[in-house]
Amino acid sequence: MLHWLKIWIPRSIRHKLIIASITCIVVPAVLTLFIYNSLTQEAVKQQALSNAEDSLELVNNSVSNLFNNMLSTMNYIQVNSGMTTYFKQVSSGHVVGSPYMKFMDSNRILEQLDSLTVVGVKSYVTVLLTNGMYYMNYSVSDYNPRDLLKEPWFKNLQELEGLQSYWVGVEPTAFQYDAFDHPYQISVARTLRLANSEIYGYVVVTVMEDQISSILGNLSAGSEIQLIDHTGHIISKQDHKDIGTKFNYLDPSIEQKSSSILNLKEGHFLLSQQQIPYAGWFLVLMQPYNEAIVNISSIFNRVFIFQISSFVIFLILLIYLVRTFTQPLVTLGKVTSAVQRGNLQLRSGVRGNDEIGHLGIMFDQMLDRVKEMIAEVSVTQRRKRKAELRMLQAQINPHFLFNVLNSIRMKVLKRGDPESALMITSLSTLLRMTISREEDEIHLHEEIELVTHYLRLMNMRQKEEVTLVLDIAPEAFMIKVPRLFLQPIVENAMIHGLSQRAGTISITAEIYQCNLILSVQDNGMGMDSLTIQRIISKWVSSGIDIQTKREDQGSFSGMGLQNVVERMRILFGDGFDITVNSKQGVGTDIILIIPYLGGEQDVQSHVGR
Repeated sequence: MLHWLKIWIPRSIRHKLIIASITCIVVPAVLTLFIYNSLTQEAVKQQALSNAEDSLELVNNSVSNLFNNMLSTMNYIQVNSGMTTYFKQVSSGHVVGSPYMKFMDSNRILEQLDSLTVVGVKSYVTVLLTNGMYYMNYSVSDYNPRDLLKEPWFKNLQELEGLQSYWVGVEPTAFQYDAFDHPYQISVARTLRLANSEIYGYVVVTVMEDQISSILGNLSAGSEIQLIDHTGHIISKQDHKDIGTKFNYLDPSIEQKSSSILNLKEGHFLLSQQQIPYAGWFLVLMQPYNEAIVNISSIFNRVFIFQISSFVIFLILLIYLVRTFTQPLVTLGKVTSAVQRGNLQLRSGVRGNDEIGHLGIMFDQMLDRVKEMIAEVSVTQRRKRKAELRMLQAQINPHFLFNVLNSIRMKVLKRGDPESALMITSLSTLLRMTISREEDEIHLHEEIELVTHYLRLMNMRQKEEVTLVLDIAPEAFMIKVPRLFLQPIVENAMIHGLSQRAGTISITAEIYQCNLILSVQDNGMGMDSLTIQRIISKWVSSGIDIQTKREDQGSFSGMGLQNVVERMRILFGDGFDITVNSKQGVGTDIILIIPYLGGEQDVQSHVGR
């Protein structure tokens, strides 16, 4: 399995970049499209439900206006004092006046009833009194108002109070002249009562059902809307054959409005219902879900196709750009392979203002430099072999040098010059510790011994002697320290502090909290604060100026004080610290703090940490 994976994994950086780029685009794009599709379906669903509710709200307003006009007609009759007074007189039989006046009063009432019909909306208004008298805006030959008493719902009017209305469901049209063209009618009835609540008449307003179905058809926008009563039976619908049948998907418990998606055997259907405020009836919109979202889905589908097309186009563009941008890398790879085979004459020729262009320039320059360095190495090797030959020819055995110095010391002693012999002994010891020893660290007592011999030689050179005072803790003698780190400090004290005059140099050493505390103190001329600050600034900087180098050339070890500080910081890092305390006319005290962990602590072990 791993073998096949290694075979299929691309080795070219270009192919890796292309695969990585495609992956970084395809994966987010697929996830985005998947999430977009999920969110789109939900958004389409919500938009379809919202559109259905808006359409149903528009139909609801129109149907409610029609029903409101029917109620307004009854309200007008019920609150019109002239009409109600006349109806009460007729109902009680107390109408006075001549037959002509009675005719004129009756005709006036009929004219008022005719005027109540809304323009463009045909309605039948009937006022039936308890004594059998009736008034209406249609012909008695078309319908006899006394037939209302035979209707099964008429007895329910006795239970009405005040301005309460009774909505009669859909019925076959009772008006003969309209029965053929308008097969169904819808009515609303109300009682006329005296002050003692006794009924003296009834008002019935009737409209044809197709007035409502025309509203449902004109405003349905392709969907199927129907008017349903509280029992779930269809009152009005464009398809009259369904009127009076049971609608099984109504939820009467919902008082205002609701929308949902029904999963039926025939498919998914969008169902939205709203209650009409007056009649307690419901407007229900039912439409196949696919038809409801066809317009919305087409928009989202076009956006989806645009996204897919854009993705493919930009993916092709990305692959082209990656190949173009990585072509210089391919060229560099070919040149590198040629160089690996030993062809140093070939150059990439890749140029440009970007990183790859700079890389091509530097790569060609590197090849030029490599070619030059190969030639330089060849010349250097030849010179090195010649120098090694000359050095072997001029090399002196250190043991020969020490033996000669010892022979000179013995002859000087025989001639009675012990001071010169002692000077030769000190010089031999110094040379032995500096020339013949290869280790980088020595014990502290050896460093002190080296300083003692050095000071003895310096006292023989100058007229006035310098006294060395040692105060070394016994446990500090065997601590390993860098070789020749203390001598440059003593030399600096003799030359600059004491100015080659008589004086005292004190060296103290002790162990304190895992640190070796060393102090080199002289009673020389001292320094002012400005000089101290200048010296410290040199130690802080990493360079060594020309003047310091020249002074080092005249010293014993060739190592100045600044070099000692830099050396100690390289070896011990931040664990090393040096402090300079000086006062003019009093002297200078240099304190060194060297990390120490106990036992056979040395420089190499500390650096290894």
